[in-house]
Amino acid sequence: MSKIAIMTDSNSGITQDNAKQLGVTVVPMPFFIDGEEYLEDITLTQEKFYEKLLSGANVSTSQPSIGYITSIWDELLKENDAVIYIPMSSGLSKSCASATLASQADEYKDKVFVIDNKRISVTMLSSALEAKKMAEKGYSAKEIADKLMEYADKSDIFIMVDTLEYLKKGGRITATAAALGGLLKLKPILIIEGDKLDKYRMRNRTIENAKEIMIDGIRGFITGYLKDINGKTDDVEVYTVYSGTDTAEVEKFTVEVNEAVKDLGLSVTGTYPLSLSVSCHIGNGALAIAIAKKMDF
Repeated sequence: MSKIAIMTDSNSGITQDNAKQLGVTVVPMPFFIDGEEYLEDITLTQEKFYEKLLSGANVSTSQPSIGYITSIWDELLKENDAVIYIPMSSGLSKSCASATLASQADEYKDKVFVIDNKRISVTMLSSALEAKKMAEKGYSAKEIADKLMEYADKSDIFIMVDTLEYLKKGGRITATAAALGGLLKLKPILIIEGDKLDKYRMRNRTIENAKEIMIDGIRGFITGYLKDINGKTDDVEVYTVYSGTDTAEVEKFTVEVNEAVKDLGLSVTGTYPLSLSVSCHIGNGALAIAIAKKMDF
């Protein structure tokens, strides 16, 4: 049986400590804060990130150098026959395209499989864990890669934004719209479907209203296109996600989501902090629901 290494990046939400326990390799994503480079979960903690973000520091995302990525492949291939690398979606970062190009070199042919399955945050985590299970069951690297791509469009993330400031900074809404939204205390909902972070419903007046809309949205997806795959609703992973360091609101939300999906035979799989790469664009205090269809293998 081939020995296959599973590799992802810290956009998955898998910490370095968890990576050791799970037996996967996690590339720390680089960030620049006021011109200084930090590495997620190495020199940049969740607490430090939000402290800097809320203080008005200039925070921006970056990507690991391809030389660094290939050096990890080289190390993994010393003890493994192949590497499955699951970076964040190509629609949200250029790092996936760079890795895909590098994997076409002769020394990595049929040994390194870069998976652009359009995911980020906990949906990436789900992919990495499913890939690990397949490797342990004896699937080949090619079979794992094909299965991950088969389920590429079978996940979604709804995100309620607490502030419009970062959407304005990123150019996703105008300064006028941000000012008006702030005045009206709107709680807009964004959606990540594959390649992009996009608007879902912008004019939600309260947190409770926004949470209801997100729950209705995931129920619609679970009983709609995800059910159409095999007629089941009880084979979907459901995650609650948040940005910031205060977990009180997400703990309450998790209880509400559990209640809302129990008639579908589901419960919340886990609660995780949102990827810092996404948090850069939405800020502190966000709540989210993520869903991913379990892979059939």
